[in-house]
Amino acid sequence: MDAQTTAATPTDLTPADIRPAELQPTLDRLRAAWRASKPDHAQRMADLERLKTVFRRRMTEMEAAVRADFGHRSEHETLLADGMTVLTEIDHLRHHLRRWMKPRRGRVGWRLWPARAQIRREALGVVGVMSPWNYPVNLALVPLATAIAAGNHVYLKPSEHTPRTSAFLQSLLAEVFPADRVAVAVGGADIGAAFAGLPFDHLLFTGSTAVGRKVMAAAAPNLTPLTLELGGKSPAIVAADFPIEQAAARLASGKWFNGGQTCIAPDYVLIDAGRRDALVAALREQVHARYGADMRDAPHFTRVINEGQYRRLRAHLDDARARGLQVIALAEVDEARAEAEHLLPPTLVLDPGDDATVMQEEIFGPILPIRGYAALDDAIAHVERHDRPLALYPFSHDSYTVERILGRLVAGGVTVNDTLLHFAASDLPFGGIGPSGMGQYHGEAGFDTFTKAMPVLWQARWSATDMLKPPYTGRIDALVRKLTR
Repeated sequence: MDAQTTAATPTDLTPADIRPAELQPTLDRLRAAWRASKPDHAQRMADLERLKTVFRRRMTEMEAAVRADFGHRSEHETLLADGMTVLTEIDHLRHHLRRWMKPRRGRVGWRLWPARAQIRREALGVVGVMSPWNYPVNLALVPLATAIAAGNHVYLKPSEHTPRTSAFLQSLLAEVFPADRVAVAVGGADIGAAFAGLPFDHLLFTGSTAVGRKVMAAAAPNLTPLTLELGGKSPAIVAADFPIEQAAARLASGKWFNGGQTCIAPDYVLIDAGRRDALVAALREQVHARYGADMRDAPHFTRVINEGQYRRLRAHLDDARARGLQVIALAEVDEARAEAEHLLPPTLVLDPGDDATVMQEEIFGPILPIRGYAALDDAIAHVERHDRPLALYPFSHDSYTVERILGRLVAGGVTVNDTLLHFAASDLPFGGIGPSGMGQYHGEAGFDTFTKAMPVLWQARWSATDMLKPPYTGRIDALVRKLTR
């Protein structure tokens, strides 16, 4: 019988919640095991291969668990974002791991000759990973796999908002790893708060800026090194030379993938004012072609994760209408069914001011504000006045225009003339700046994050520094003066 047909279904899996008192003993067990036998190259490669094999075998189960947590999520989006991305990253880690682990030669300079030096990448110990609900498998397993490749043990705290997926992760990782190499802490916000306060050797958190501040405060007493992958308002700037239809297609892909519940989704669009209405029409055509003019079923459109998030998004639209702003739903829905399923269709808000709530926080849903600008410099200045975003999307086929934008703005990452894709490039570091995050991971950047660059200098049998000691007279005085010229 095929392995997938014998795997537990999402309803068979029940997450085993941990008690707060168990957190520290579990961390102690992971750290003691790491100190007793630090993972070498062979173990790391075997761990990654086993994770890949078991994960691939249980892919159908994973997709069903995620879909159940969302109420409805596009199967293909789950396979791409939570399936393919994880497998690709594991392959990338395995392909480059030996080279990354190899000590690198360091230069000592002629003043320390004939000493020699190298830089070793040493594993840190136990890495904590706090993953979110929007891509609950990808954002748990990619940092976990990277930390394993770097030679660490891992303690994972998945989101309480996706309990079936958390149960799946708990079951998957128990099949792949011994309990003293990878552990999973399942529980609510109280467990998350206590987890952030554990004395990890490194802690990676993915989530909102507001919660990121709390995580940073909880980690501060232990001086725990942090990587914070947060969010913010990521702008798309469409220059006057860029074709409207192409811009609409690529914005639609980035904005409405996963129902807009993506930390690097375009949060708002700035476009030359004379073409704003043309972009609205082109986006409507994209929605109708992808999901239909009537979204009563919408099998390929992901629902809002839960009632709280749905109400938050509806409140943004209510606020926009109360301000007299034009709010445009790009497809029809049955209101009663939409309420029950948390289905919010792709919706535009035209020319909101900064006082509108939709412009004051990360949207994290299928609402897209569009603002017209009179001149490109006005659009750039608007982005400059706000927090540095996690992602930036310039649209122009003119290299000078793109360079004008990139020369003035700093963002966590950039995709030019498209959206989201820089996240999927394993060789590119991923991370925010300021309120959108700190630190980075993916590929070698992640390997470097989860290791210590430990410098080692070897002194030779004989060295001129043997003479550099008091009394500083005669030849020693002359040597010191020569060294400081």
